[in-house]
Amino acid sequence: MPPVALLAALIVVWELAVTWFEIPAIILPKPSEIASALINGMSRGTLPPDVATTLVEIVLGFFIGVAVGGLLGVAVAEVPIVERPVHPYVVALHSIPVLAIAPIIVIWLGLGLASKIAVVVLITFFPLTVNTVQGLRAVSASQVEMLRSFGASRGQVMRMARLPSALPYIFAGLDVAAINAVIGAVVAEWLGATGGLGSRILRLTFQLDVAGMFAVLVILALLGMLAHRLVRAIERRVVFWHQA
Repeated sequence: MPPVALLAALIVVWELAVTWFEIPAIILPKPSEIASALINGMSRGTLPPDVATTLVEIVLGFFIGVAVGGLLGVAVAEVPIVERPVHPYVVALHSIPVLAIAPIIVIWLGLGLASKIAVVVLITFFPLTVNTVQGLRAVSASQVEMLRSFGASRGQVMRMARLPSALPYIFAGLDVAAINAVIGAVVAEWLGATGGLGSRILRLTFQLDVAGMFAVLVILALLGMLAHRLVRAIERRVVFWHQA
């Protein structure tokens, strides 16, 4: 209830302030105008195709990025010979702003779905890689030694000790990656796309439809919140001992 109450209070203050100070809609529209633009876009069928396009990019890019980041994190943590040659390049790649590398990806892969997924993968794999490495290395050395003293294989040590220790870190990485996936999809669409919410923001900018732009931002915020909630809900089910 506190977040809902805060949101309601902000909306009321926003509505009254815009009306009282007679702020033009092209500068700051009223929440009621934003809600009207959102309802009209949904009811007329102009927004749902863009929402679906962006959602597909987010989901596919997220799962591919998670797979790449998880496997790379395990390789770096478990195979020492991999860390030294690979880790510097992973950091270097992540240090390049997505806005700088996305145009090259669009040139390589075109304006279709592939370039958007590639950008989302680039922005999502790093948090999971880092958190997986940290989690696998956070396991208690005495616990590992105890398992080995009972004849546990490397796979059994991973399953019984390292992976349970790493799961809280992994889910923290998943949470960050889920939010980054939304950002990556929109950034990729800004640089060239045939559809999607990012592309719609650009079209609304040229039309000076600020209320419509805010409506798209509301949808993106809801997508980010939904992704965060889903990750947390799965974490509570899987890593129940950590929550306790």
